[in-house]
Parts: sequence; structure tokens; C-alpha cells
Amino acid sequence: MCGFVGYVEKGKKDTKIVKVMADTIKHRGPDDEGIYEDAGVSLAFRRLSIIDLSNGHQPMFNEDKSMVILFNGEVYNFQELRKDLEEKGHIFCNNSDTETILHGYEEYGENITKKLRGMFAFVIWDIKNQKLFGARDPFGIKPFYYYNSDNLFIFGSEIKSFIPHPEFKKELNEKALKTYLTFQYSALDETFFKGVFRLKPGHQFTYETGKLNITEYYEAVFSEKKQDFEETVNKIHETVKSSIDYHRISDVEVGAFLSSGVDSSYVVSYAKPDRTYTVGFNFNNFDETVYAKDLSNMLGITNTSKLITAEEFFESLPYVQYYSDEPHANLSAVPLYHLAHLAAKDVKVVLSGEGADELFGGYQTYHRTNFYNAYESLPLSFRIKMKKMAERLPNIKGKNFLINEGTPIEDSYIGQAFIFDDDGANDVLKNEYKTDISYRDITRPIFEKVKDENDLIKMQYLDMNLWLPNDILLKADKMTMSASLELRVPFLDKEVFSLASTLPREYKIKGKDTTKYALRKAASKIVPHEWSERTKIGFMVPFKYWLKEEKWYNVVKETFESDYAAKFFDTEKIMKLLNDYYEGKQMSHRKVYTIYSFLIWYKKYFVEM
Repeated sequence: MCGFVGYVEKGKKDTKIVKVMADTIKHRGPDDEGIYEDAGVSLAFRRLSIIDLSNGHQPMFNEDKSMVILFNGEVYNFQELRKDLEEKGHIFCNNSDTETILHGYEEYGENITKKLRGMFAFVIWDIKNQKLFGARDPFGIKPFYYYNSDNLFIFGSEIKSFIPHPEFKKELNEKALKTYLTFQYSALDETFFKGVFRLKPGHQFTYETGKLNITEYYEAVFSEKKQDFEETVNKIHETVKSSIDYHRISDVEVGAFLSSGVDSSYVVSYAKPDRTYTVGFNFNNFDETVYAKDLSNMLGITNTSKLITAEEFFESLPYVQYYSDEPHANLSAVPLYHLAHLAAKDVKVVLSGEGADELFGGYQTYHRTNFYNAYESLPLSFRIKMKKMAERLPNIKGKNFLINEGTPIEDSYIGQAFIFDDDGANDVLKNEYKTDISYRDITRPIFEKVKDENDLIKMQYLDMNLWLPNDILLKADKMTMSASLELRVPFLDKEVFSLASTLPREYKIKGKDTTKYALRKAASKIVPHEWSERTKIGFMVPFKYWLKEEKWYNVVKETFESDYAAKFFDTEKIMKLLNDYYEGKQMSHRKVYTIYSFLIWYKKYFVEM
């Protein structure tokens, strides 16, 4: 796990520039640094030493020094790939997975990405042909950003590293604000920094003679197949265990994050690391550290935990927003930040349970009873007629069901968070930041690719393309790397997905409220019943209670009434949201937090920097 930055720009190079750029992401790799420059490119690397501690220095060259690579991540099948490449005549100089990618590119060209099993973002510079090739892993576990202007192409692991370049124009992407207020994260392809884009998961690119060409090499497609349940559960168990074995490959100690849920409990129960880490909140009913300690004790594992106070929560918000690169309003990013810094005191690598919900159907929003499924199978035209009829009815039982089921999932579902609708977002924004862009403009092209699938697959597919990479994995990477900690996610593995993608709906959702049904049954083979069957709760954060306290209300109030807040928002309207919640008139705390997070981020990047 590391970080890199570089740029393609013709003309004389100043090594000081790329070094300063790399220094801004030193937190991603405090163990080593490296720089390569020639007439066409400047490359810089920050290393967190995990594999081949003595010989993994980057930038790394091939045998004849005609190519050089920057690589962030881990390739778990590199030993098998290396054996194949050695049989084909390639000579290796070290034992790193980085060199395997480089030789693999020599042998297979751009098809190398289809052979890699792991998490990665990398670039390879062909020195002789002055050509850049780069890629991002299939699920978007590792970040990759780029900035493409007439004479300059910048790329790297974090946007903040672009800012020191004298030709980079740090400008706010005004179009991003409205959709952020809906999704709680930056949802457009273009980031909050104008001209800076994310390379999408499962995509690769070439940059040559000033031309950028991006192609897709992997798509996470769901396709249900009939299969025996017990046999499927056994396959899940064996595939998950195999993935965990791969994810434990390391030359340093590997710990694990542990919550009260089935996902991390499954990983820990099989991996049995020496150490687990858990955080909770110093507030009534917001502490799941007791469950983590109980499981760790049962397994004979040392558990280290921490209870986060309100003061620590609010004090860490500027750091959370800074390391996120873009405004991010998922409350769970804050405890994850504290959890990462807790674990980093002891280890460099941790395992975690991200991805299981998206692959195996773990969210309550996915849940449908048999009656829902039967009603969904009726023609949409009939359900729309029933919706219109229900809208005229008084508030009787079943009214909301008819209205919701008469609304196509494509019009109502955007993922696991829905903060402001289009009108609500525009209502609080100043005129110059109101836009006609709807959340449907973002979701529609994704839904179109699965238009003939059932609603569950549509929701999973959307979450795999939006929620997972732009929210869950973004905060997972940025918060752990802020502490120089490598996070590994065994569920987000190509082999695990290959199996999970074929599960019938009834193997994911069962009964009135059981989610991840088949995965839970697989986990129950080694996880105690109380943990394998526990309902998902996520990182519970008591922000809504703290916001009722005068001290924290005033902290938010000061920000809402600031000059820079007035640049974007109607002060009277956002203060009404805050006051109505404080006075118990409406549950607007998530809207308040979303606005507050943006303002903290903006202050950090555009007022203080």
C-alpha cells in the first residue's frame, strides 16, 4: 500500500516540483521515496513497505530499463503469475508483486489487467516510445485521479498531490455541489476539483502524444443461476477462505478490524490474526466494542478498543475532510479514521469486511418479502395505475406500499443514502449553484445496463458502480492511509464475486428481515451463531444526539453563519434546518451534517490553503 503522483509534460523538468507533490502524500508511504524523470515524464513514489521489504523500491524498472512502473496496492496471485513469466524467459530482480506487473505488461501488453487478482492502481511509462499505460482494479479499492489539460497530464493516488504543480489550476467544480447534497459523496465523474476526474473501477488508459484513451477491461455483472443451496454455501465458504488466505500474504504482521457484524467476524474467525481493533462511542447504546471483545476472547485474540468522545469526533472532522480529498458526509468515516490510527500503533496491515453487503445482498433496502416479489412481477403499467389511485386515498394501511411499488426503482433508488432530493438541494443553494442536473442523470445510464434484470440486481449493480467505490471504498482507503495503514478486503475478490454474482435472490434475502442469507450460513460453519445471525447495524454515530447539545449546536451554527457558507447557501434556510432539528421540529440532522461536512472541506482546501 503506497501512493504515487506524476505528470507528463514536455520540456525541462524541475525535480523539486514532483518531490513536493509526493511529500503531500507522505502519509501513504512514510518508509521510502523515489523519483524518476526524463524529457517526457516526472514520476514520484511514497512507499509503505509490506512485501519484499528490502527490494521493493519504486519507481521500478524492467531488465533493460526501457520501462518503469509506479504501483499502489497488492496483487495476491503474483507468485503464480511470476512462475508463468519465468517459464517464458523473464528474469526477475526481486520478490515483489510490482515487478510481476511490469514483466506481465511486457509479455501480455494491456491484457495484463485481466490476469491480476488484487487491489491496484498503477502506471507504466514506456521510456522508448514515451507512452503511459495505467489501470485501476475491478472494484475501485485503490484510488486513481487524473487531470488532463492541453499540455499537462497529471495522475496520482490523491488529488491534494496535484495542487503544488504550478500549472495546476485549483478551481471548485460548481456542478458537483448539488448532487453531493443528494448522495452525501462526490457522485460525478469529474471531482469537486474542476478538471480532475476519477479513473473508474475496472478501467485502464493509455496516454500518448497528448491523447488520452480510456477503455473498460472488467465489468461486475450479476447473473442469477439455479443451484443447490447446501452446495452453494459450501462453495462460498471455500472461496471466502481461499481469498482470506491470499489476503494474508505479507512480510509484516496482519491485524484485523472487528465490529459486531457477520462480515468482519467471518474474516477474523478464519484468519485468526494476533490482534483485532474496534471503536465505539462514549454514548449510551453506541458501543459495540463489547461484542468484539467477546469474540476475540473466544478465539484467543488480543482486542484493542477505543471509545470516541464528542470532542474527539468534532476535532477530527477537518482531518477527515482533508484526507478524503473531496467532501464526504458518511458519518462512519470519522470512527474509521480513529480506528485506523488506533490499529496503526501496532500493525501496518489490517483485514476488513467491506464489500460483503454489495456482493451478497446485505442492505435492508434490498429486502423484499415474497409478497413484494410477487407484486413486482406484475406489469409496471398496472402498478403505476395502482400508485395513482393510492395517492388519492387517505392514510390507510398499504397506501405507501402501492405508491412505492408503483414507482420504478430507477426513479427512486440511488444507493444507501438519499439526503436532499433535487428540489430540496436547489432550495438551500444560492442561484449560481442551482443546476438542472438530477440524481437520475447519474443513475439512469447505470440502470440502463441492467434494465431487464429484477429490482434486487438493479440495486446491487448501482451500488457496485456508485456507492461502493465512491463512498465505502473511498473512505476505507483514505482514512486508513491517513494513518499509513494498509486495508485489505477479502470479500472484494474476483473469485468471490464470480460466485456471489450468480446467487438467486432467495439466497441473498430470506424471510422477513434476513439479509446475506447464504453468506451467513457459510459463516456459521466457523462463526458463533450470535455473530453470524446478528442484524447489520454499521458504524452507529451519535451525531444526532450531540447536535441537540448547546455546545455542538453552536459549533455548527458558527460555520453555517460564516462568510464562506453564504457563498454557497441561503443562510436563512440552512439555519432553519439546524434550528428545526435543535428544537425538535424535524429530523434534519443528516442534511445538517452533509452541509457541515462540505463547509469544513471547503474551508480546508479553499480558505486555509
